Amino acid sequence: MIASGISALFRFYEFLIIAWCILSWFPLRSEWSQDLGSALNALVAPYMNLFRRFIPPIGGIDFSPILGIIVLQFIARFVVRFFVGIL
Repeated sequence: MIASGISALFRFYEFLIIAWCILSWFPLRSEWSQDLGSALNALVAPYMNLFRRFIPPIGGIDFSPILGIIVLQFIARFVVRFFVGIL
């Protein structure tokens, strides 16, 4: 029960990262899309900045979300196994 909830939170954050990437491809013109972009940026950018230190954009393409999602999946597996082992 707890492990599946934690796993769902990690998957939700992965979804936020993907949504953040997709929104970065389009100009945000309406007020609600700018608010959504600002909220996603506040949630995702601090985590992505950890990886941007090591992988700068190459040719205008930012590869840090790929590394960020891979690391997040490893952390999720570790945390879920930890909680399953305790229970």
